[in-house]
Amino acid sequence: MANSLLLTTPFPLPSKPKSFHFKLTSSFTHITTNNPFKLPTKKAQKSKLFFKKVQAIGKTDERASLGIDPDEEILVGEDSAVFELGQQKVSSWVYFSGILGVVLFVLQVGWIDNSTGLGQDFIQAVSTISDSPEVVMILLILIFAGVHSGLASLRDAGEKLIGERAFRVLFAGTSLPLAVSTVVYFINHRYDGVQLWQLQDVPLLHHLLWLSNFVSFFFLYPSTFNLLEVAAVDKPKMHLWESGIMRITRHPQMVGQVMWCLAHTIWIGNTVAVAASVGLIGHHLFGVWNGDRRLAIRYGEDFELVKSRTSVIPFAAILEGRQKLPKDYYKEFIRLPYLAITFVTLGAYFAHPLMQAASFRLHW
Repeated sequence: MANSLLLTTPFPLPSKPKSFHFKLTSSFTHITTNNPFKLPTKKAQKSKLFFKKVQAIGKTDERASLGIDPDEEILVGEDSAVFELGQQKVSSWVYFSGILGVVLFVLQVGWIDNSTGLGQDFIQAVSTISDSPEVVMILLILIFAGVHSGLASLRDAGEKLIGERAFRVLFAGTSLPLAVSTVVYFINHRYDGVQLWQLQDVPLLHHLLWLSNFVSFFFLYPSTFNLLEVAAVDKPKMHLWESGIMRITRHPQMVGQVMWCLAHTIWIGNTVAVAASVGLIGHHLFGVWNGDRRLAIRYGEDFELVKSRTSVIPFAAILEGRQKLPKDYYKEFIRLPYLAITFVTLGAYFAHPLMQAASFRLHW
């Protein structure tokens, strides 16, 4: 049959192989994996038909002979946080380093440096609207959110008009300075508000909140790991992720932001922290709706299938039986990006005094 699913093995397989190869003919593409930490995925338009075929073949002796769980779901979306060193090009990372250096230089001269940049003027302009640090904090977040989410919503049209790389430069070039301004203002004014509670003397609270804050960074959206796409070295893509953290929640960035906001608000305990948390959480809740809307437009039935077996609320799909975690689920986190997050997060914590000192010097 033209649409039949063929299982091929180029050499005899052991009872529990570390690799397998699905070959799809006609309207379907290949699914391959030779990496025990990388999951089989597919990119096909007829995802529901594909999924039914996989479920059917899963009941045969052929699938069992490959050591594959008959109930295991083949990913419709992409395997997240995959980084294969052998597929990296030195030239790409050289370009990335050069682009990063240029971006940091332009950001410093054009925005951060008070003698040459526009950052201080921007903060002063927003601050003239109100003397309340809470209001200014909310306004800064609203401005950033409007630009960031607005451009994200215009991505399809923008990429068609000026291309993927040019649109990424526009997106990052406007979002990054606004994000820096918002973060610096929060650091400088986080203790300016009215104190609502004081819990910093509670035993072990700091340790608990530190752990919560640390874990929150593991909820970064997987596209963040694609640094070459972030810097437009590789052509930026809108990805449909399904493995790793996406099994726990379809919107990990929102969950991580909520965890970060709650930890900092409980620790600081004043109105500025509350205002910042309300603004950031509100922005990310909007991102939940907007993100699903954009993925539905881009991926159609594939997204609907991913949506049916994932959830916005953490662990909800797992508890409802819509998401079945693989037996070796932990392998989806034993990957270089998560190791990098561990070191970067620890480094950022110990660098807090440096970050605070740098922010204070700006007088924003």
